[in-house]
Amino acid sequence: MPTLCVPMENKRLLQQVWDALRTVEDPEIRLNIVDLGLIYDVSLIPMDKDFKVAIEMTLTSPTCPMAPYIFQNIHESIEFLEEVASVDIQLVWDPPWSKDRISESGKMELGLV
Repeated sequence: MPTLCVPMENKRLLQQVWDALRTVEDPEIRLNIVDLGLIYDVSLIPMDKDFKVAIEMTLTSPTCPMAPYIFQNIHESIEFLEEVASVDIQLVWDPPWSKDRISESGKMELGLV
């Protein structure tokens, strides 16, 4: 998880967002999208009383057939959180995803170490 300079009261919400993202699994690889290294950045953008959650992420492949499923699960896991007004997912391809982005625990779970 990137270190962001956010007010203390927002760190709790940011941690809740990261925890929610860990519940979203890539159904083909059977690993959550955080440990898989698909999430590049998460930002909280102040709205009136709540926040927009901006997520910068990638996929394992530009032709990933599970992309709509993953995006739907991201929205469903985060939008119920208090203080979240909306979720904006920006799909990026630079830097490209590689197995090097998988966390150590993810590699262990997948039997890569």
